[in-house]
Amino acid sequence: MAWSQDEERMLLQIERHLIDEDPRLAARLESFNERVRRTENGRRRRADRRPPVRGRAMGALRRSTVIIVFSWLLIAVLIATLFVLVLRHETVAALPF
Repeated sequence: MAWSQDEERMLLQIERHLIDEDPRLAARLESFNERVRRTENGRRRRADRRPPVRGRAMGALRRSTVIIVFSWLLIAVLIATLFVLVLRHETVAALPF
């Protein structure tokens, strides 16, 4: 969203007033703004090095698929184990003593 000319003029007046009133504060704020700009530029560079969105989406899709398959295998193993335990229990209970 762009500033209107009136808003920009008011902000410049406030900035000049603050610089005149407290130069140390103005220097600290400028230093802070410079660090923020460098951080944002670093983030942009890192984002440029990332694989394209499609590559990231495919990686996420593969990761989700692996998790789902692993979960289903775990559920199947648990059900099979319970089934074996039930059959053993019925077999032992059916034996005459």
